[in-house]
Amino acid sequence: MVALDIDGTLLKWIDGQDEAYETITAPVHDAVHRALDAGAHIVLASGRSPHGMTRIADLLHLPRGEAERLWVVASNGAVVFRYPPMEVVHEETFDAAPAVAAVLEHHPGALVAVEERGIGGYRVNRVFPDGELSGEQLITEVSDIVGEPVSRVIIRDPQATADDFIDLAARLGLHGTDYVVGWTAWMDLSPVGVSKASGLQHVCDKLGLAADDVLAIGDGRNDIEMLRWAGRGVAMGQSVEEVRAAADDVTATVNDEGAAVEMSRWFPPRQA
Repeated sequence: MVALDIDGTLLKWIDGQDEAYETITAPVHDAVHRALDAGAHIVLASGRSPHGMTRIADLLHLPRGEAERLWVVASNGAVVFRYPPMEVVHEETFDAAPAVAAVLEHHPGALVAVEERGIGGYRVNRVFPDGELSGEQLITEVSDIVGEPVSRVIIRDPQATADDFIDLAARLGLHGTDYVVGWTAWMDLSPVGVSKASGLQHVCDKLGLAADDVLAIGDGRNDIEMLRWAGRGVAMGQSVEEVRAAADDVTATVNDEGAAVEMSRWFPPRQA
């Protein structure tokens, strides 16, 4: 099985990114299909919500023809679904209200979002910067956003830094939740024990595979558990040091098609 992160692994990140920038390059597309030709399962594993991942599957032309529906791990492992059509087969939820309140006490101006599948977007306390969330944003009071169990909460403070959030999370402990901080002051809160690794383990169990059978490629802090769990975990070249340290190897950067470089080691192009 080949488990692939999306942003920063399959897709190059551009500030102010929107759907128009979501382009799968030919080397990545071809490497994915060589893996399929060799009999590997391709599983997308992302912090994105489900509705933000299906179009990436479409760009990769997955699944192919009459092939079995794709397995997808979304929301940093909290949601596992099949596609197409989208069918959620596993979901983990938690009470996020205490953790959100603790973060907002220190960052009262932070933005809060929870996926709302019914609108193909998010419930938010204020609109997020352009390109940071896909789909519609429905303005909602924080008390209503986290008023019932959720699978993931996004907290974003454009006035802070990633290090600010890392320090805050360490100080707060955020009891009852797990968290991951992105490249910026972006924090994903999730149920304890839930990560891309746990979501992928669910898929492996269904496919009769083990972690040792998995090649995983990613670039972010939310990929650390996945890279440690997989039989071979590979960090993208632009990853921060803690991500690189969690991996078995480091490939080229996303701008140098690192995912394709790594997949080509195991699924090489045919010789002319």
